[in-house]
Amino acid sequence: MLTSLAIRDVVLIERLDLQFQPGLCVLTGETGAGKSILLDSLGLAMGARAEARLVRHGAQQASVTADFELSADHPVMGLLAEQGIAVDGDSLLLRRVLGRDGKSRAFVNDQPVSIGLLHQIGALIVEIHGQFDNQRLLNPSSHRTILDTFGGYRKTTDAVAAAYATWRAKAREKAQLQEEIEIARRDEEYLRHSVSELEKLAPEPGEETRLAEKRAFMMHGEQLVSAINDALDQLRMNNGAEERLLKAARELERVAQKSENRLDGVIATLDRAINETAESINQLDRVSQSLDLDPNELENAEERLFALRALARKHHVQVDDLSELKDRLTRNLHAVEDGGVQLARLQREEAAAKQAYSELSSQLSDKRKAAAMRLDMAVSTELEALKLGKAQFVTELTELDEAGWTQNGIDRIAFLVATNPGTPAGPLNKIASGGEMARFMLALKVVLAESDTIGTLVFDEVDAGVGGAVAAAVGDRLARLAVTNQILVVTHSPQVAARGQSHWRVAKSEVASLTGTDGLRIATTVAALDLGERKEEIARMLAGAQVTEEARAAATSLLNGATA
Repeated sequence: MLTSLAIRDVVLIERLDLQFQPGLCVLTGETGAGKSILLDSLGLAMGARAEARLVRHGAQQASVTADFELSADHPVMGLLAEQGIAVDGDSLLLRRVLGRDGKSRAFVNDQPVSIGLLHQIGALIVEIHGQFDNQRLLNPSSHRTILDTFGGYRKTTDAVAAAYATWRAKAREKAQLQEEIEIARRDEEYLRHSVSELEKLAPEPGEETRLAEKRAFMMHGEQLVSAINDALDQLRMNNGAEERLLKAARELERVAQKSENRLDGVIATLDRAINETAESINQLDRVSQSLDLDPNELENAEERLFALRALARKHHVQVDDLSELKDRLTRNLHAVEDGGVQLARLQREEAAAKQAYSELSSQLSDKRKAAAMRLDMAVSTELEALKLGKAQFVTELTELDEAGWTQNGIDRIAFLVATNPGTPAGPLNKIASGGEMARFMLALKVVLAESDTIGTLVFDEVDAGVGGAVAAAVGDRLARLAVTNQILVVTHSPQVAARGQSHWRVAKSEVASLTGTDGLRIATTVAALDLGERKEEIARMLAGAQVTEEARAAATSLLNGATA
């Protein structure tokens, strides 16, 4: 529910902070007082289209902040999680800032977001209904969702969507194989030659690097052998390092006893040096023996390396990709040889998936037809109480051709109305007047109250053009909606105003600027009314400019009747 609305510098409002309660909240005031400004402000916070004219004269920017309290399982929570927007408890803060140049910025829980995302979030938590701008009801694309939500057959709609996804996936797989077969047949001779060439060479991933390293090593082989032999000669030839170390150690060992242990460390060091020298000689011997400097081996490595690189250039790939190329061309060639078998299998699987989708969609259509009958009857009952008993509400289901089948099934769904007996039903916005449209919408909302997930509903003069018993019926329906939803209604009807659980009066008056520098100016003010003030406001709505005692008595009667 909407808990608070903070408005800054919007049209005639310099600063306004409103706190809202659950249930039915009514806003009243004379025509032109600025009630629409409140709805425009709320719309801004919901992501509605912004216009520079909304910025108050003399201000550089306008801002609106709407605070909502939502349950943890509200659908908007999933959307917020997907967008990485943190939620602190059950509070959701939507804010819109509009500059004088018409550019605006949006924030959700103080995190900057796109206007599109703000609108998407707003549409999940607030629905604003006016006489002529009830887009959700007038938009046929929403009628299917409304009917399915009312019908309560979510498992069936999910099953249809899953079956559609499977069918289309099989269709794409079949189409891809058909394309591969056509390409393969067109290039069969080329494929056979290329596959044969690749199989003969049998490239392996990483082979180019190994061959290049081997070639570089072997090209420097003579230098390696010469260096190793020279090192061995220096270590073990007559008077080489090993022999000299041994002689030095023997000379010191002969006199060691006379040195009072002063030569022990030197002798130990020489022993280690002798052992390390012997190990170096052994390692050099092993390396020398491991060297394969066969000239033929170098030639073979070079020939294969150059052959791999030439074939890679021919096919415009890297050498390491030749193995994958061979596998891919082989698959394409097999598509020519046994593609017919695979294609036949996929055709059978696609047909089976299509049949499963068709059967589930038919079941869904049956459930929709039953739900449509219940919806039409329920709405008709409400229309009678709203003095539209001669009107007819019809949920029309049209079966689509296969080209129109989607994950939502095989039906086109549209809400149609006929306001006079004997006239054909047509789209609501083409048939109904503004007042009739508002009452059709109200009737539908009452019927859908339990299944609708949107918790805050705003009605702008839904009672326009009606009075007496009809206005009382409108008030009764709004009060019923307020049991499960938070309802904000802008009204000129005393019968509707009397049903409110909270009451705000909107007025236009001269006030001093908050800055104290602009003198008096015309501003829109909003005041919460207590019981006595409510009686006076409803009496004004009944009597007009001159409030009489009879009007006050009638106001009291209306208020008492609303709470009875």
